[in-house]
Amino acid sequence: MMRIFLLGLFGLAAQMLSAVGPNFVWIVADDMSPDIGAYGAAGVKTPNLDRLAREGRRYTRAYASAPVCSASRSAFILGTYQTTTGLHAHDVENPQPLSAPYQHLPALLRQAGWFVTNAVAPGGEKSKTKAKTHYNFAHDPSEMYDGVDWRQRSSGQPFFAQFQISEPHRPFPIPASYDENALKLIKLPSNYPDHKLMRRDWYAYLRSVEVVDRRVGAILDQLEKEGVLDETIIMFFADHGRPMPWGKQWLSIEGLQVPLLIRGPSVQAGNVEERLVSLIDLAPTMLSLAGCSIPEWMQGRPMLKGPFPDRDQIFAARDRCGDAEDRIRAVISPGFLMVENFHPEISRLNWSSYKEAGYPGMVLIRELHRSGGLTPLQDRYLSLQREPLELYDLKADPAGLVNVVRERQMANDVQKLKSALDSWIKITGDLGGLPAASTEPSLMDIQKAKKQDYLRVWKKRGFKGEPSDTERLDWWMHQYGLRAGVPIN
Repeated sequence: MMRIFLLGLFGLAAQMLSAVGPNFVWIVADDMSPDIGAYGAAGVKTPNLDRLAREGRRYTRAYASAPVCSASRSAFILGTYQTTTGLHAHDVENPQPLSAPYQHLPALLRQAGWFVTNAVAPGGEKSKTKAKTHYNFAHDPSEMYDGVDWRQRSSGQPFFAQFQISEPHRPFPIPASYDENALKLIKLPSNYPDHKLMRRDWYAYLRSVEVVDRRVGAILDQLEKEGVLDETIIMFFADHGRPMPWGKQWLSIEGLQVPLLIRGPSVQAGNVEERLVSLIDLAPTMLSLAGCSIPEWMQGRPMLKGPFPDRDQIFAARDRCGDAEDRIRAVISPGFLMVENFHPEISRLNWSSYKEAGYPGMVLIRELHRSGGLTPLQDRYLSLQREPLELYDLKADPAGLVNVVRERQMANDVQKLKSALDSWIKITGDLGGLPAASTEPSLMDIQKAKKQDYLRVWKKRGFKGEPSDTERLDWWMHQYGLRAGVPIN
């Protein structure tokens, strides 16, 4: 009996070591747009990320399938839109196991013989010891991964190592001082007020991006020290766009577009790819490179082995984000972003306890609106109702800020894109229009709980009751070293 058991163990080990293929590394940043030097960002220094771009391929049209972490992460770890799997609501209260036939990428690669890890990226806060997953399905990290250190693999075994970087997720560390030249270099999008508080908050964000860069450098050093750098496919990306009022949680260019840098064997150095890519393409790309079959249910497409998936559109979705209920869908083509608001009666100021507690720009924008300190473009973002459809001409307006849906010459484009979006919703089985799962608490209960969390945050900040917008703005001005109690515009 013991002999049979040992033979079984040896057989399993031989099967694992028979895997032949490249090593894979994912470096995943939290909440980051392409705000690095290699993409032309000013006022930020990112030598390690610039190195990845120089030694690998830079993707200029990479987008998340959701503008918020848990929905996006649930999609790219499966290679499938979150709306198809029912994992579309952000931060579900009672996650359930994955239903058949879905399997996450770590399981598929482990079955093929790869050693799979998930770790906090080196070079960050020592207090953070647990690597982020934040999927909307129930999972046990100890069963999902072989460990936290890829160097513990068997000799010769290929590995898939994920490194999670918590930056530049809020809260940003408040800088002790500000470089005036760097402040002047910041190019605020025109839908944000050019105000000292906004600039200092953006400055803090860019300093957090620089922390990302240093941690990427520590990962590259680790791989180089172990002698595996040049035989490893490295993919750096963010789970969605930057954590600013009109970025995260919104189907905007700012909320969806992410940096994507890939370095490794057979990846041409210094290459730039300008065709459309979705983060759900990463999982099938890795399976293809590993020589594994790609499950039929995966909706992403491999992009490094064989023909590039040169397509006309990719899609994205936003649903409930914490206590902010909504349903929005988007289609992105080479020339356009079209957004469909299923609840146009809900304004962009739909209450989000998370944003109201942590984003100084939210209260600043409202106060400037009351005092007449916003431009017409900025004011339009505060309309009580949204357009049912929005259209952005990305050739004329790359940041996607001016809605041209009502312009007569755009009618044909609107019709084509609306038809494509309707077809995608139907073909992919978009579950966003259905009631929430019975395992989830009611929206009212979620909103009550989140509001209490919000009040506790402000209580810790010294407020006895719920602070007004003016009081909150005053608090943020103090945090950023600006004199409060003066006219804000």
